Amino acid sequence: MKAGKVATQPLWFYDFVSPFTYLLLEQHEKWPDFDFTFTPVVLNDLYRHWGQSPAYSVPAKRTFLYRHALFRAEQLGIPFKMPPVHPFESMKLLLLATAVQGDVQFVREIFRFIWREGRDPSSDAVFAELCERVGQPNGPELIKDEAVHQQLRRNTEDAIQLGVYGVPTFYLNKQLFWGEDALPMVLYCARTPNWLDSKEVKRISCLPSGLADIQP
Repeated sequence: MKAGKVATQPLWFYDFVSPFTYLLLEQHEKWPDFDFTFTPVVLNDLYRHWGQSPAYSVPAKRTFLYRHALFRAEQLGIPFKMPPVHPFESMKLLLLATAVQGDVQFVREIFRFIWREGRDPSSDAVFAELCERVGQPNGPELIKDEAVHQQLRRNTEDAIQLGVYGVPTFYLNKQLFWGEDALPMVLYCARTPNWLDSKEVKRISCLPSGLADIQP
């Protein structure tokens, strides 16, 4: 992926640790008709860069996050089963998807393994099982390649340059759309891109902060 500040192609940023990213991918048939490049990034590195605390680090927020994910899944009619632990280590999965430049079918199969079957992919044995499932039995060897590690780091750095701060995030027409619930906005802006150029959208997009310790 060549992203950074000059990216022009549609991108979709994801990390397998996010249940809402799974829910958005399960709605792929509703997405705008663009050829999105599926781009794995390390969510915790995004958090660290922007000085954010992960949602699951706040006990009450963690509880709500899991309940909300289940509620959305039931509301949307999407099969959903939380893995036995969360958060889990997703690095091996991200490296695997990076190594094979995973397309929608490949990435969706990994998400379903975790969020539909409720599996914890962090152990070596379960990861090996997953690699067999997605047709990459040599996955444990693939992810050792330093070039793959470097590419994942570049993906994450490029995402940060674009302003990406969480997943799932669409990058379309040089604009960011974050979250599973942003899909209606993505669809609207794909059909009506000039909405983002409207006077009120421009006004609220550059509002000054009223607090000295918050940078716009």
